[in-house]
Amino acid sequence: MSISVVLFTCDLRLHDHPPLTAALDGTEQVVPLFVRDRAVDGVGFAVPNRLAFLADCLRDLDAGLRERGGRLVVRHGDLVDQVCKVAAEADADEVHMASDGSAHAHRREERLRRALEGEGVRLHVHDTVTTAVAPGAVVPGSSDHFAVFTPYFRHWSQERLRDPLAAPRTLRVPEGVGSEPLPSRTGLSGLSAGLAEGGEAEGRRRFTAWLRGGVAAYEDRHDDLAGDATSRLSPHLHFGTLSPVELVHRARRVGGPGAEAFVRQLAWRDFHRQVLAARPAVASVDYRTQHDSWRSERAARADVEAWREGRTGYPVVDAAMRQLRHEGWMHNRGRLLTASFLAKTLYVDWRVGARHFLDLLVDGDVANNQLNWQWMAGTGTDSRPNRVLNPVTQAKRYDPDGAYVRRWVPELDVLEGASVHEPWKVRGTDRGAVDYPDPIVELSEGLARFKRARGRD
Repeated sequence: MSISVVLFTCDLRLHDHPPLTAALDGTEQVVPLFVRDRAVDGVGFAVPNRLAFLADCLRDLDAGLRERGGRLVVRHGDLVDQVCKVAAEADADEVHMASDGSAHAHRREERLRRALEGEGVRLHVHDTVTTAVAPGAVVPGSSDHFAVFTPYFRHWSQERLRDPLAAPRTLRVPEGVGSEPLPSRTGLSGLSAGLAEGGEAEGRRRFTAWLRGGVAAYEDRHDDLAGDATSRLSPHLHFGTLSPVELVHRARRVGGPGAEAFVRQLAWRDFHRQVLAARPAVASVDYRTQHDSWRSERAARADVEAWREGRTGYPVVDAAMRQLRHEGWMHNRGRLLTASFLAKTLYVDWRVGARHFLDLLVDGDVANNQLNWQWMAGTGTDSRPNRVLNPVTQAKRYDPDGAYVRRWVPELDVLEGASVHEPWKVRGTDRGAVDYPDPIVELSEGLARFKRARGRD
């Protein structure tokens, strides 16, 4: 009897799952396996918000497998050791898994391949499981990756995506393969109070509802801070409870400017992954150095703490930072504003901000997080590395009546209209009643410091 192991990593779903489909097509029994890899914990994955969302995803995956006659096998430890042990216990002939573009994933894959081959077990690695277009599938003539998004998107859009695969109807798991208990949110401390629910069922429900009621307005409203008109699917994409290939197909079937804008965002995600795959060091090293002499976290300790706590004196920055702490998620426009403020207005090393985001974001993804931070810091793929976002101007444009600020900075609710964005200008009893700090830096002062540092006086 032929048996396969399907190793789930960041692809925690049953719909459109190429490794699972291939395993079921080629063997009689399958072991669905997830390994809580100690090495991944060691590089910063194991933060409360992501562990809680992961627990939701694994429970939902196990429930979906049991509905089809199977179950999820969960192990903890060194991934290579555990996969080899499970393959031996099941007497498996082959292992199927999704590809991943990070340097850590490549090293892990090669270790696993060598270990399995030593046991006579074949490893099959499948592309387009976590991306719509695989890293390296489209490249310019003069390089191994695209360094600018627009030409990448043009080529990406011309790629013919594979058709989405149906979820299996049934599967059989061999007897005798033991599993550790499924993890749970219970007992996890430090969770964001408003953390969203994880799992494939929730992701598919959310996406279907958004296609019916939100995507049409996405092009016009995706930057509307108070309107909260984005899909909020990034955690599900990060954990792979939704397939990027399926999302592109379904959005294109809906059509219209909103769907096109949404597909463009999925392309941005693939763009960052192809950059990281080609240049793994950019997870911690400047992609395009500006020779910055950043203020360190230690030197700028008071400013960094004010930024983290949402007490900078700039309401839209503080609102976004408080949303991050409460939800483990932040509106994309807020991410741009808070990153620009830390890296350019405060001139603090972008890695300080990227680390804080990864400590809280449920969708904390190395490719997107680090490369978006580099984009805003001017060390990444942005063709205008010295752009600085003015938080007051941006707030008036994307939160014109102050509804977003009032939602997250309720102490400013006593102020009327757009004055909420510049509380330091309010005088009299209204200002005196507000328990809110003055700005930690004048914008003109921060801009001048940044220009001097970049040699642009």
